[in-house]
Amino acid sequence: MIRKLVVTMFVVLAVALIAGCGPSPPPNLVHTLDDLNGRVIGAIAGTPSERLANEFGIAQSFASGDELIYHLLAGTIDCVIVESSVAAELVSAHSRVRLLGEPLLVYDLRFAVAIENRELLRAVNEALATLRANGTLRGLSDMYFSGRRFTYVPPEDVIRRPGYLSLAVSAYSPPFSFRNEHGYFSGLDIDVARAVCDLLGVELMIIEYDAWELVRAVRYGRADLALGWLPGEGDEQLINISEPYAIAEHVVVVRR
Repeated sequence: MIRKLVVTMFVVLAVALIAGCGPSPPPNLVHTLDDLNGRVIGAIAGTPSERLANEFGIAQSFASGDELIYHLLAGTIDCVIVESSVAAELVSAHSRVRLLGEPLLVYDLRFAVAIENRELLRAVNEALATLRANGTLRGLSDMYFSGRRFTYVPPEDVIRRPGYLSLAVSAYSPPFSFRNEHGYFSGLDIDVARAVCDLLGVELMIIEYDAWELVRAVRYGRADLALGWLPGEGDEQLINISEPYAIAEHVVVVRR
């Protein structure tokens, strides 16, 4: 009976914290990016934000944004690093958290291609140029970042070729790559890769990796392409990098 009561009280406390009521959270200790060093930082497991959290402080990984907010308000973590579109949803849903004034990291999103496969790099860049010119890249970015409606229409005049291109992605990097409610891969990266493959006339095969393994998957030939990797020093010596197709922004969420 006592054990059941304790469990019930924990559940009530969790709901209260996430809903914005209950005990007051501890004071915020992170006011600028300089305050990140040595702090306990929450991030969604398997995302590039998790790697950033490890670089700046003591990382604590969680499965969802709601878990991040619960632990932030409970004081078990000092702040959260997350992609800006995810952060916007969290801040709008929880009045007791806010964004720091400046982003932690902003970078271009690009395909990683094996260093020796310059022909594939050229083909990918040509496909991206076409998708940029016909508005597909802008439409897909607006759909995932701004919630605007966009319908991608595959080209009908492309010569289909046998074979496929394999793509390494993380399943835990919304809105870039994730599994939807039916268990299928979805996200901006997935849709861009499919559009590129449509123009090249080949099928797309998706292979799941942790975010920190994506560059190695391409470098060692386990995948033809990778998306969702966080740029690192020296990457240009290990892989070829395509032209950009979108921009990513990582931000810090703190208690008010």
